[in-house]
Amino acid sequence: MKYISTRGLSEKGAGQSGKPFCDILLEGLAPDGGLSVPEKYPHFDAAEMRRLRPMGYRELAFEILSRFIDDIPPADLKDIVNRTYTAAVFRSEDITPVKTLEPGLHLLQLSNGPTLAFKDVAMQLLGNLFEYVLGKRGETINILGATSGDTGSAAEYAMRGKKNVRVFMLSPHGKMSPFQRAQMYSLNDPNIFNLAVHGMFDDCQDIVKAVSNDLDFKARHHIGAVNSINWARLLAQVVYYFKAYFAVTKEEGEEVSFSVPTGNFGNICAGYVAKKMGLPVCRLILATNENNVLDEFFRTGLYRVRASKEVFETSSPSMDISKASNFERYIHDIAGADGAKVRELWLQLDRVGSFNLAGTPLEAPMRASGFVSGNSSHADRIATIRAIHERYGYVVDTHTADGIKVGLAHREAGVPLICLETALAAKFEAAVQEAIGRPPERPAGYEDIESLPQHCEVFDADTAAVKRFVELKDR
Repeated sequence: MKYISTRGLSEKGAGQSGKPFCDILLEGLAPDGGLSVPEKYPHFDAAEMRRLRPMGYRELAFEILSRFIDDIPPADLKDIVNRTYTAAVFRSEDITPVKTLEPGLHLLQLSNGPTLAFKDVAMQLLGNLFEYVLGKRGETINILGATSGDTGSAAEYAMRGKKNVRVFMLSPHGKMSPFQRAQMYSLNDPNIFNLAVHGMFDDCQDIVKAVSNDLDFKARHHIGAVNSINWARLLAQVVYYFKAYFAVTKEEGEEVSFSVPTGNFGNICAGYVAKKMGLPVCRLILATNENNVLDEFFRTGLYRVRASKEVFETSSPSMDISKASNFERYIHDIAGADGAKVRELWLQLDRVGSFNLAGTPLEAPMRASGFVSGNSSHADRIATIRAIHERYGYVVDTHTADGIKVGLAHREAGVPLICLETALAAKFEAAVQEAIGRPPERPAGYEDIESLPQHCEVFDADTAAVKRFVELKDR
């Protein structure tokens, strides 16, 4: 299995058809500014699906990951997977249990990891993969990431104490929930650095991409990525789509739909990859909050990013995003892996801030790709949290509420609907208090997290200043 860039230049410049997994694991953005994608997607036929159905999470993860990772010996990869997905880390032997709210309506619980968010499922694997590959190569890495709330803490908890790894995590100053800030800023590990940036998540993400596109700086300081621009992040998430499918169906060929709250298009892109691999998905239901860039695209064909001042601060802050990094992987696929077309569209995006597929040859594959979408407001998510609590005695967080609200609007009779729970309600206490009149329960060990001492470095949205900080610490 080899990997190419969505923009079609990096592999040609390197004089080869593609790169192996371990190279793109450490690379982050491709040298041409694109994202790494596999040259082809492996496909599971009906017989293979029957073989996968009874597998536990670790066995299933190995079967899927090994189709994409063939430059790590199978025994070593199996050991990495087995050490990653344990009941001790994820509070459940199922790792990602499915909760049935009513017949045909299910919640995929992805929030049992150490930071109570779905990002843990991939990030814990990424931490162990980094440590393994760096150890084999005798190298170090400086991870530069951006977070709108959950990626940062998941990355830091996965990388803390890892040999040969430093983490520099950018977050929008004052824009995360108090719980999210406490999770990140209370860490004291010497290899973890929190950088709070005046601005929105998009400003943080722009800095990360600008640093990654400075190829000399990137090489000198061994800059890598843990955001979902890293293919390994997305790949790890593919596994739980298969696991959820097997949990709610009895026979191969039965279709299900998934509803996914998303801002950066990573989580739902993993569902799209699962569908490409043969998972019988009827609909991928994309839910946004008031920052509805992706909803607008799937309804109209227009992809129009917003300036930071146009991005709303909402009660589902992890989706307060206007530039969806993983969206480029999707466009590359519906464009028939035409890197030149992707380059053309992203040059236009950089120049005028938008592109429109309506009336172009790409509209038909876009419409045929299985996506439907909708958006949710603060009033919607409060009403949804309240309704789920009253009907089912369960409390969901604000992002999951967005997904449920939009999912129910697109629910089809006879097709099981699986809504992805992306965080525990405890992380967004104020909105839950508003919805049900009391704060959500917290898992043991998180009761007073906001009272812990917190520390971070505060920056303007200045790429040069971030570079200077990385240089200072990389000595």
